[in-house]
Parts: sequence; structure tokens; C-alpha cells
Amino acid sequence: MGLNMAVGVLAGYEEDDRYARRVHADFAAIRGLLARVGARPWSEPVLNEEEREEFEAWGYSGLHALRRLAVHLAASGQLPEPLDETWQATGDPLLKKVYEELPSDPPGPFDHLIHHSDCEGYYVPVDFAHVIVDAEAPGGGLGSSVRLLAETRRLADVLGLPEDLDPHAEEISEAADSGDPAAEGWRRYGVESYMCLQLLRAAKRSISTGAAIAFV
Repeated sequence: MGLNMAVGVLAGYEEDDRYARRVHADFAAIRGLLARVGARPWSEPVLNEEEREEFEAWGYSGLHALRRLAVHLAASGQLPEPLDETWQATGDPLLKKVYEELPSDPPGPFDHLIHHSDCEGYYVPVDFAHVIVDAEAPGGGLGSSVRLLAETRRLADVLGLPEDLDPHAEEISEAADSGDPAAEGWRRYGVESYMCLQLLRAAKRSISTGAAIAFV
């Protein structure tokens, strides 16, 4: 693990802090992008340090593994076989093909999950259909945490993954560590289930607070 997402990314920073100035500039660019596409206005609320929350990913591989499930589900209506220890999700031919394409019009069922940077940029709690891919978007693309929640909920439903399950629960850790393809339901996809739950929690927190999800 090592890649985090945060909601309330500015909490604890002084206004004149260098990092805070950069984030404020990012948020100003985001407001301009939202206005350009006709989405509702948004501003980052002021949260305190107790309200800030971080969500740890399973490194970069966890996000790509979950995206692999999404592209196969979108293409065939079925989940692919679980990854084995010798194969990375980014080597999946279908996922590679989708990564090479721009978001579709009309948008696909998992565009906000798939067509977003895996290490930078933001999701904001505003509902808009298309991922905003633009040179002015921090990280190259702006996602909607409203859409991200809907997309990860769909994946959780297909996996049979209880939405309120703690991603740090022992049963999640055991499934992720074992990688047992003979397991049933979501336990066949332990890493993907962990990642799905973390994204669900981040999207819910973003919507409830009005704050952006940021990669940190």
C-alpha cells in the first residue's frame, strides 16, 4: 500500500502555505471547468483536522485491478477470472484498450472510475455525466464523486460486497492476502473489494461534507 486519497485536503494548512496555495489554484481551475460545462457551482468548504479523512489504496495496483473488473463488466456483463500472482491488471488487453480511448459519448457505466488519473487530480461532489478531460484540469481529468459513488456501488452489488463492510476488517485482509480463486463471491477478488470499499467511503465522505476527493 502507499497511495492515499483524502477528503478535506486543506484541513490543518495555513492559507499562505505553499501546498495550500497550489490546492487553492487547483480548486479555482476546477470552478472554471465546472462553469464551462454548465455544472452547478462548487467551492471547497473549510474543514478542520478532525473532519479530514484519508483512505489508503492498495498501491497503484489495487485501483487498476478494480478498473479491470469494471471494463469487463461493461463489455460482457460478467466479471473476469481473478488475477493470479504472475499477472498485473495493467497487462489486461481490454483494460489497456480502454485506457487508450477517451471517455465515450454517451458516457460508459464506469467512466469516472476508469478515465481518471491513478495518482493525482480530484473528484468533486457535483453531478456531471462526462469526466472532464482538459489540459486545465489538475491531473488531466476531473471526476464527479457523485458518479464515482454510483459506479462503485454497482461494482459492489455485482461482487456481492456489503457496502458497510469495514475495508480493514480481517475478512477483507484475508481475502486480499490469499488471492484464492476457489473462494466465493467478493472473496475471489479481495484486493478489488478492498479498493471498492475505500472508494465508496471516500465518495460518501465527499458528498456528505461537500469537499473534494484528492489524491495525496
